[in-house]
Amino acid sequence: MEKVNEELERQRAKRKRVARMKRFIVSTVLVFMLLTITVMSILCYQVISLKKELRELSKQVYVATDVEDSNEMVDDSVLDDVYKVDDIDNIAEEGDIPKVYLTFDDGPSSNTAKILDILDDYNIKATFFVCGKDLELYSADYKRIVEDGHTIGMHSYSHNFGDIYSSGEAFAADYTKIHDLILNTTGVDTKYYRFPGGSSNRVSSTSMSTFINYLNEQNAVYFDWNVASGDATSQAFTSEQLIDNVMKDVVKYKTSVVLLHDASNKNATVEALPGLIEALQERGAMILPITDETTIIQHVNVVQ
Repeated sequence: MEKVNEELERQRAKRKRVARMKRFIVSTVLVFMLLTITVMSILCYQVISLKKELRELSKQVYVATDVEDSNEMVDDSVLDDVYKVDDIDNIAEEGDIPKVYLTFDDGPSSNTAKILDILDDYNIKATFFVCGKDLELYSADYKRIVEDGHTIGMHSYSHNFGDIYSSGEAFAADYTKIHDLILNTTGVDTKYYRFPGGSSNRVSSTSMSTFINYLNEQNAVYFDWNVASGDATSQAFTSEQLIDNVMKDVVKYKTSVVLLHDASNKNATVEALPGLIEALQERGAMILPITDETTIIQHVNVVQ
């Protein structure tokens, strides 16, 4: 009888051990599952947050982060997929002498004097679409652009897409500020304008026709571009690549308006400029500043 009782005790003890092991295994699995679900939830939350941040960054890609030139364009790479100029009359034919207009957006900057020096060395005149900058720092640059015989135009005062494209009134106020800054600083009553992002930008929440009609009312004319150097993007093109980007397109047109940038972070543009001028001259191109006689290149044209 005693042996039977001992055997029963051993069996009970064994069952208890097995039960404890089962509880331990089940608890471990539950804890592991709970941890897995928690980690996955955190990761999903982080992914969603990152996607939101990326969307915000993509909206802000047009807004400058450079301290010195806080209004300059940082990345216009999406514009390459936006703008398209279909002008049959401007397609180059054999024997045509190409007219090339080098245009510099976003200045003045710490690179303006360097650009002007290079242009002066080659006796080339260009066009500068400027923004509103601190006159204590850049007054001399605005003046030198004009004094050196270049064309000065408007590229908005703030270059803040969210502000200037928020309404017709906001655009008009910004236009007046940059127009008056240029007039009061250089004496030039300029009527040439370039939209930040171009007239084909997809950032403006207001129809671009509103702003185009306003320019028409001011007897102002806006110029887009049909050749892009690529220096507007955040991609680090070398100076040689910038030259190639321009040269592969200027051969297509009778009149080429080339998009370049005058900004403190566009050193490759400065480095490329001598080689670009020489390459254009070897092609027999006439390098000119924009005037009233220039063929107007526009992505969007609205007749009032």
